[in-house]
Amino acid sequence: MNQATRDFINRHAEADVRQLALQGCRQPDVDLPLALDQIAGRQKARTKLPAWAATEGIVYPPRLSMEQCSSEQTATYKARLAERLLAALPLADRRLADLTGGFGVDFAYMSQAAGRAVYVERQPRLCAIAKENFARLGLTGVQVVCADAADYLQAMPRGSLIFLDPARRDQHGDRTYDISDCTPNLMEMKETLLQKGDAVMVKLAPMLDWRKAVADLGREVVREVHIVSVGNECKELLLVLAPGEGLRLVCTNDNETFEPARWPAESAPASAEGALGTYLYEPNASIMKAGCFSELSACYGVTQLERNSHLFTADRLIADFPGRRFAIDAVSTMNKRELKEKLGHLSQANLTVRNFPMGVGELRRRLKLGEGGSAYVFATTLTGKRHVLLVCHKVG
Repeated sequence: MNQATRDFINRHAEADVRQLALQGCRQPDVDLPLALDQIAGRQKARTKLPAWAATEGIVYPPRLSMEQCSSEQTATYKARLAERLLAALPLADRRLADLTGGFGVDFAYMSQAAGRAVYVERQPRLCAIAKENFARLGLTGVQVVCADAADYLQAMPRGSLIFLDPARRDQHGDRTYDISDCTPNLMEMKETLLQKGDAVMVKLAPMLDWRKAVADLGREVVREVHIVSVGNECKELLLVLAPGEGLRLVCTNDNETFEPARWPAESAPASAEGALGTYLYEPNASIMKAGCFSELSACYGVTQLERNSHLFTADRLIADFPGRRFAIDAVSTMNKRELKEKLGHLSQANLTVRNFPMGVGELRRRLKLGEGGSAYVFATTLTGKRHVLLVCHKVG
């Protein structure tokens, strides 16, 4: 990167990248596409990768790679997981191979748990960016290799931990939702991965059906499933493949972690449905994704409002419930008189629809409620198929 391009980046650090692209640049020495990537990347990194954004000289990749890379929170989670998977070995014997390096965020965090770490990426530009950034970040004992993942896997020596984040877009740029459609193809590489690594960590898209992913890869090799959410938004699905028995399911959202004591779910009793209590509980996004509602009921002593509502109730406040907690102030049907009595004092509310025969937009118009405020209204279904509105306020 020449000095003219650096000066342009510094002058326009806070600018709207789209406007800059439209305006162009009359300075012939400025590499405008590169400059736009750096300005947009640094702006994105301030919230997604604050530690990297605060590091002078970090080079950012094109927009798509920046969008697809892990956040600091999810990369930190994988680093802790890598540390646990490698903990039994002396540091010098801990070997990590990231076969789909990309921008290098996951590798940079996980490599700190390993004595030797290899970053593998087939795009030369990303390799060059990673090599420069690893030096800026002070990472030592890391190697950058420009190669195809499958080719490198065949030739690599046996390692302690292998990591893959397969691309989930086809050659036309369309999203793919099946493991066999990802690049590289895990199904074709599975046996070699298990031969070459003591453990294999795979990052998959959060919308993927994790049960199908486990079935596709084989219950005999999938040891752990981690559903990772940040800010109550499901971000990643992590699978750990290794020899052994049993399947561990972990649901995490920020500082909340729920791990069912009994798994698989078919070994647990059905979640009870009961009368509406004093408090309402809404599980976090990872638990919703996992669908381990019976285990949640058994662990926290809560009952489901109705099996398809995925909302829970109890007469006591459970401060450590993994999700949102509410006190129920009023219950109303859609009867006009009841609505006026129970909701007439509200001009705005946070509205959630769960297992209810009306969408949020239509219901908000029907109730004439603005968005926001301190009140929360849940439109849902109770046992006996009774449709109700629960007026609540947040607690805990």
